[in-house]
Amino acid sequence: MPLRSFGRFELRSLLSKSARSLIWRVFDARHGQELMLCMPRDKPNSAPALEHWVRMAQAGARVQHPNLAPVFEVGQVESWPYVAYDRGLGETLDERLARQPAPLPLDAAGWVAQLLEGLAFAHEAGHAHRDLQTTSLVIDAGDKVRLIGLEVAQEVFPATVDFNTVTRRAVRESAEEDVLCVGLLLNRILSGRLVLDESDLQAVVQQMQPNGREIVRLGWETPHPIADPLRAICNRATDRQARQRYHLARSFWRALDGWRQAASHDDGGPIVLLLDRLQRIGHLPTTATGIHRFTAGSGLEAQHASALSELVLKDMALSLELVRRVNNALRQSGHHSADGGGTVLNMQRAIQMLGLDGVQLAANGLKPWPGPLQPMAAEMLRQLMARVTKAGQVAQALRPAGYDAEVVQLITVMQNLGRLLLQYHFPDDAQQIRQLMLPPEPTEELPNPAAMSEQAAAYAVLGCDLDALGAAVARHWGLGDELLQMIRRQPLDAAVHAARGDADAIRLTCSLANELIDALALPEAKRRQGVEAATRRYAKALGVSLRDVMEALNPSAQQPATVSERSDVASTSPGSLRERLSGRGGS
Repeated sequence: MPLRSFGRFELRSLLSKSARSLIWRVFDARHGQELMLCMPRDKPNSAPALEHWVRMAQAGARVQHPNLAPVFEVGQVESWPYVAYDRGLGETLDERLARQPAPLPLDAAGWVAQLLEGLAFAHEAGHAHRDLQTTSLVIDAGDKVRLIGLEVAQEVFPATVDFNTVTRRAVRESAEEDVLCVGLLLNRILSGRLVLDESDLQAVVQQMQPNGREIVRLGWETPHPIADPLRAICNRATDRQARQRYHLARSFWRALDGWRQAASHDDGGPIVLLLDRLQRIGHLPTTATGIHRFTAGSGLEAQHASALSELVLKDMALSLELVRRVNNALRQSGHHSADGGGTVLNMQRAIQMLGLDGVQLAANGLKPWPGPLQPMAAEMLRQLMARVTKAGQVAQALRPAGYDAEVVQLITVMQNLGRLLLQYHFPDDAQQIRQLMLPPEPTEELPNPAAMSEQAAAYAVLGCDLDALGAAVARHWGLGDELLQMIRRQPLDAAVHAARGDADAIRLTCSLANELIDALALPEAKRRQGVEAATRRYAKALGVSLRDVMEALNPSAQQPATVSERSDVASTSPGSLRERLSGRGGS
């Protein structure tokens, strides 16, 4: 059988054939080695078009990144251009999946994250791929991923076109299409099957909305269980609404790498970034004024501590800072028990332990409002803090008899710690999450589309949920396991059962308050429905009625005896936690 050849290259096998490009495994007799030749499916239709193709390919070859395969050669044979890569770089993803059809989700995420790093760098340098396929990724024995074929599948324009003008537009549009194809690649790997039964991902893109009518979502029958954050990331990448998808490879990478790091390590991804920012600029900016009036004296009588506590609690940043400082001091002195029994939760107690000088030092260590935030982001943080403050007031009104209002307010705030810190430190990510939570536009097939939940939106942007962010920071501050449990909101998709103890009663009360405030943020027509739904969820577990809730939401209508006359969910056998939650306990 005669050898097939392409110029000086011996053609050994066709690795890939799509509507836009070809990839051949060839032997280069001149250099005595195997190469991979990437070439367009259609030959450039004129000499200027060929010149433009070679110029763009050579420019792409000069873009160097660890996850972009180094180009061996850019050339042409009888006006048919190609880009050559060393076959020794590894096997294609297509070949890896043929050999290992069901990689672990963490491995798949690692491969795609590497691809996105290289692709993001190429996009930011002004280049696009335009035909990402399973053969576009080369994986070596150490699982290092490199992208091949950059600038190979260039669009064929008429010979008279101004290439400089159309190229800029084409790169912007093609970059978004590249990101969509990466989402399809992730779906292909995780599902273990072809997407829409098509091997050519460009054919899938043409069938998806808005071009076609198909919807691509990761199914439930997968070779391995898929974690909810990874599923949310994969589904956002191929969302039926183009505006909901990732538009930048860098954004897609951040979400995927955030989940991968968090899944690989206890505190990884965005949690590491957040902890680093806490070290540099603090947790929240302070709004405190008038603290100096209370620190002028040398004594700290009970009345003085009460007045100062009231002032401190009006400043969310200072309240959290005092809790952090006093509990960190307890831990360092060896008085902090492993189960959280030594956690100081009462603000007056914290002030007495730190003293006036300690309070002043804490206040001086905080950045003044609004810190590094731009005006719009600062306003969003102000609104969020106002909602959290209102939730704290509602929780105080609904708290079981015998518990300290200050403690309940603090725990309500800390159930929102991840949200607050995200808005302050990563306002762009917070805005992305809010946008994803908006309901998509209705269609004939889905006239009433459901909005993405906050948890799913956070997964899709960060790779972890907001409760995990808050819990990681609380753990970093040295707060006990008992408090870490209390600041976990009740999951919206989980039934609410009767409180198993004092800590659970407080956790559920604060969760209810936060859900009520979330309901008030709904469109006006849905607010009452949201309030009633939240009340029904917790009514039996906490012994609350709709009247109790409405009085808590409208304090002016509340009767003085409402709280004491309500059923006391946690009235039995006051223990050490009851004493601490009522403000009587200490270290």
